[in-house]
Amino acid sequence: MSVRVGVLGATGAVGQRLIQLLDPHPKFEIAALTASESSAGKPYRKAAKWRVDAPIPEDVAEIQVGATTPEAVPDDVDLIFSSLPSGVGEQVEPEFCEAGYVVSSNSSNGRMDADVPLTIPEVNADHVDLIEVQRDKRGWDGALLKNPNCSTITMVPALEALDRAFGLTDVRVSTLQAVSGAGYNGVSSMEIIDNAIPHIGGEERKMETESRKLLGSFDGAEVELHDMDVAASCNRIPTLDGHLENVWADTADHVTPEEAAEAMEAVTGVDLHSSPERLINVFEEPDRPQPRLDRNTEGGMGVAVGGFRETTDGVQFNCLAHNTMRGAAGASILNGELLAQRGYL
Repeated sequence: MSVRVGVLGATGAVGQRLIQLLDPHPKFEIAALTASESSAGKPYRKAAKWRVDAPIPEDVAEIQVGATTPEAVPDDVDLIFSSLPSGVGEQVEPEFCEAGYVVSSNSSNGRMDADVPLTIPEVNADHVDLIEVQRDKRGWDGALLKNPNCSTITMVPALEALDRAFGLTDVRVSTLQAVSGAGYNGVSSMEIIDNAIPHIGGEERKMETESRKLLGSFDGAEVELHDMDVAASCNRIPTLDGHLENVWADTADHVTPEEAAEAMEAVTGVDLHSSPERLINVFEEPDRPQPRLDRNTEGGMGVAVGGFRETTDGVQFNCLAHNTMRGAAGASILNGELLAQRGYL
């Protein structure tokens, strides 16, 4: 039996990726699309300026786009995927939850709210049960689940492997982030060509706080943030897709580069359709991973790591993930699969 799903913000960059991934999904059936007022009432093929490197799915092209309101979405839709701008999501997503819809959201609003689960299913699937606390507190029948920022999700699986084996105390990260992370109109060509921009508004704070929540402990009532210290420096570079990150991780127990690589390589996926069999792919070559070569690891849902080097108090390594697949649309779909598996739909 298929799960009927809707997509909020369906015409945007992440919305288009959601549609690309949802159309062939074996369990999810696209039943509703929403966008801004200027797009409402149009068939999707006319409302969306399609920019994905594959044709618009034929069975989606003629779906009429609705307004982004609960009233515009059929009652029999089981699950909503949200790719709204955070300012819009902050207002609209609770309205859908109050109306009884379950929302898997990529938007940044609410990620650090105490009663909103922030999950990577291969890392902290148990946090999804924070939904019970959320429903009791807010008095709604729906639910809101978040996936983390595209830069955070790139490093956290590798950090979780290190934390489990050796204990994390401090993390320093410098990112080299693709332009697609800012959306199609986010960075002009005159800004980014022949350039690097050493600032991405709010990104450092997201990495520093979200990673501690993801690696925190859930006792059934609340999430206690991990006590490691995290500092991030975020940079935009002229690559299309794939966030590359240089990470310095200090550990409580001594770790060699070989031991760190072994711990990460042992990480497996989970029993969900979109989770790869091997979550973390380890490269021995010192010049890997690279965005152009490795962003599509495991169909874009894997994390690539390499460049291991011992430091005074831990290990340094590089990691890479596809920011609109594993870091955005794919992460939301994976969370949707987790919601279905745990009986929250």
